[in-house]
Amino acid sequence: MPVQTKPLNVLLVEDSPVLAHRLGELLDQLQDINPVGTVDTERAAVEFAASKQVDVMILDLHLKQGTGFGVLRSLRHMKHKPVAVILTNYALAQYQREAQLLGVRYFLDKAREFDRLPDILKEIAAAAAAAAQHEGSAA
Repeated sequence: MPVQTKPLNVLLVEDSPVLAHRLGELLDQLQDINPVGTVDTERAAVEFAASKQVDVMILDLHLKQGTGFGVLRSLRHMKHKPVAVILTNYALAQYQREAQLLGVRYFLDKAREFDRLPDILKEIAAAAAAAAQHEGSAA
């Protein structure tokens, strides 16, 4: 019997109101995606992820206060770690290496790779559905 999958809870961590709005519109159009909030500081991102079920965090590196790297370091200590998708204007090689060391698999340049975001979210959703189905069949 197929397992009913739940939508992915996605948190936007972005300090640009214009881009946050654009991302929100994009997420609203995607199936199986549930935007749960938008925050613009490191502290707010960590507190939100600690208090609510967040499956995916779309994360800018430069925030109004703090950094995306600070968020990633804090996530390492959480029981439920959301999948981080970095979306930044600072797609420098050293930033990408540091993000990978902190467990990031998806690192996107806002200017050149923004349009890849829907496919990446679908990939994450498919992996979550497969994991849920595996857990359901193991029970």
